[in-house]
Amino acid sequence: MQQPARWKTLLLWLLLVAGLLVVLPSFLPARSLAGLPGWMTAHRLVPGLDLTGGSRLVLETSRGEIAADRLRAAVETIGSTLRAAQIPYGDLNGAGNAVDVTVAAADRADAARKTLDQLGLGTVETPEPGRFRIVLPDEPAEGAASPEAVDAVRRRVESLGIPSVAVMRGERGRIVVSMPGVTDPQRVKDMLDQVGRLSARLVDDSVPVDTAIEDGAPQGSEVLYSAGEPPVGYLVKRDDLFTAADVASAEPAANGEPFVEFRLRPDAAARLAAFTRENAGRTLAILLDGQVISTSKITGAVTDGAGRLSGDFDAEGAANLARVIASGPLSAPLTILEERSIEPVLGATSMGAAARAPLVAIVAVVAFMAFFYGVLGLAASASLLFNVALTLAVLALFGVPVSLPMIAGIVLTVGIAVDASVLIFERIREETKNGRPLAEAVDTGFARARATVLDASATMLIATAVLFFLSAAPVRAFALAVGIGLLATLFTTFGVTRRLVRRWLARSRVTHLPKGVRSGMFDGLNLRFMAVRNGVFLLTAVLSLVVAGLLVAGKLRVGIDFTGGAAAEIQAKSGGADLFDISARLAGAGIDVQRVDYSSAPSRAIVRLSAQGEGENAEQTAVLVARGELEDDYDFRRVEVVGPAISGELIDTATLGFVAGLIALVAYIWIRFEWHFAIGAIISLAHDVFFTLGFLALTKIEFNITAVAALLTVAGYSLNDTMVVYDRIRENLRHFRQMPLPILIDDAINRTLSRTVLTSATTLIALAALALFGGEGIRTFALTLLFGVAIGTISSIYIAGPVLILFRLQPERYRPGKGGKGPAAETGPNG
Repeated sequence: MQQPARWKTLLLWLLLVAGLLVVLPSFLPARSLAGLPGWMTAHRLVPGLDLTGGSRLVLETSRGEIAADRLRAAVETIGSTLRAAQIPYGDLNGAGNAVDVTVAAADRADAARKTLDQLGLGTVETPEPGRFRIVLPDEPAEGAASPEAVDAVRRRVESLGIPSVAVMRGERGRIVVSMPGVTDPQRVKDMLDQVGRLSARLVDDSVPVDTAIEDGAPQGSEVLYSAGEPPVGYLVKRDDLFTAADVASAEPAANGEPFVEFRLRPDAAARLAAFTRENAGRTLAILLDGQVISTSKITGAVTDGAGRLSGDFDAEGAANLARVIASGPLSAPLTILEERSIEPVLGATSMGAAARAPLVAIVAVVAFMAFFYGVLGLAASASLLFNVALTLAVLALFGVPVSLPMIAGIVLTVGIAVDASVLIFERIREETKNGRPLAEAVDTGFARARATVLDASATMLIATAVLFFLSAAPVRAFALAVGIGLLATLFTTFGVTRRLVRRWLARSRVTHLPKGVRSGMFDGLNLRFMAVRNGVFLLTAVLSLVVAGLLVAGKLRVGIDFTGGAAAEIQAKSGGADLFDISARLAGAGIDVQRVDYSSAPSRAIVRLSAQGEGENAEQTAVLVARGELEDDYDFRRVEVVGPAISGELIDTATLGFVAGLIALVAYIWIRFEWHFAIGAIISLAHDVFFTLGFLALTKIEFNITAVAALLTVAGYSLNDTMVVYDRIRENLRHFRQMPLPILIDDAINRTLSRTVLTSATTLIALAALALFGGEGIRTFALTLLFGVAIGTISSIYIAGPVLILFRLQPERYRPGKGGKGPAAETGPNG
């Protein structure tokens, strides 16, 4: 048996060393990385935009125009191909997802069918003899971007020379653009506002343009308008002489007035030379996205393939137009659904706070454990350090950017990680009180606490899993960190902590619990919790009415995540922020202002704009106008814009995720215990969530997607605490068969009081460190969790237990011979 144990220990330490090696390069200065092997530096922790500053845009493609272009191209291809094959046809038209054409000569039907099949445009059907229908393949769903669309956006954004820009396919097939260091992404938005379809067409002078507007354009021509004001109409041919795909280069230039100089590829240059040679004296129009931006008289053959675009634009406009042409057209118009921007200075402040909060939390928790458990606490603390290192190593391997929500998840894990050790140490202490030798008590404590630790971890893992799969990106980062941390906790607690404690026992050869264990201060209390249950219920009912009044009165501030709209944190360039003046100036500009509040200092304000209700881009326009009104006197530190599509999805996702999470948590309790305990857990959980909502309403903390994450985390932690009490109540039911239920529950709560208080204390210490040192970006989230954990601790004592009496829990169900749960668990590993 010794050999397998040694191998397990060796593998354990190898894994821990590997985790340290993975995470170490993330904390070394850049100059120290050159000498390290590539496998060590390949996976470093990378800070997210909220820690570095920058902007993030979520874009959606509009496929309506793509479908129309595809249908029009299919019609033109079919017509030109049939003409080239000398197959007479008629009634050629397209609608929806299909093109219909009729072949006039019956003897040419087979040849037409073969020709249409060879085009490969889609499925060729024959509704009736001589008539063909070409059904085009289905396009991706509305908003789903193709790889080509993502590449087109990447080329366009990279043409601006923004360093470290990242363009990727996001959720629901949308396009996500991340730009570190870019505080105001307006230049990027302007570049993406144009599709960039460039083409050259011949102006049709066969009829006056006014006649074409009134009577309709001749066959093969259409009326288009100029981009300037007022728009001027032009009658142009439908056939393109060249397009953006034929442009080899485009550069801004100036000769008194700015213009864009472009050069065509050789084959297009040859076509242009031949065309201009044959059409001297006529007018050529240059089109961009269906608008005429330039016209020029053909004076002779253009043999060098060069052209010039001039129009109503300045030097910056010429530079942007050159970038648009050179980078190629987008596959479809884009809509900006969401924008998140943060000033680099604010990001740097957040990064400093993000580094301090975990360090303070770790130091505080280590000091707490060392004070209450002495050498055992030091073993748990060493395990905690390995836990954090493994969590960071896994996050580095996943390549997920480190964000403030992720830091919050790591800090929460710091508090929860030692909870398992507290449960085990308290069990060890109890076993020694019952007369077991210390070595035997250690083995028994780890064995009997395992079920409780697994149950408590399972509730939190269920909550984090729901958050990860049914929530927005920031919440998923939080859930990922907590989930990894919980799994690392199980590994380090039953791997590292147990081995360290055993090693200490083997070397010190102590036979009694060390005097440094001070958690026995709760042993002699024997508080009568159930004696005051009616008073607690009455107080809870009164406070519940107060909370309900706050919620009904609309005191809960629903954030733009769920309402849509925009929020901007601004700072006065001098003096304090004048809230009334800000509101008046924005209202005078026609912007619907929801409210303006002071932020963390008198010079800062939070401006919240209501959903404009005029489409997805209305909020973007409102923010642009607000910048124009305020930027002379205020710096924009942070901007968030959420369009109707995103806010609607967040509502659905948050509702589904929260309900699914609660159902999963209650189902787990129901399976592990019985219905009385499940009902008690439901009521206790509802109590905690409801009172946390009241806390948000009372403190005017914004209810957004992170608040939903906090609520579900509180629910998971509340059940975590409740299950420790329920485990001991169930154990008492099996051992104290004649004890009245209120006294039995009091005994269970008193026996677990040290665990309940100490486990909650470690979590509260970590969350307090996050609230105090984590910075303003995460403070409200930390305060919500702090209150939720505190109220969850109270409910596990004063709500979860009394509810069992209220619903008449029957102790005889747990006596030997009264069902399958009783005798089997007499010696089971309960906490």
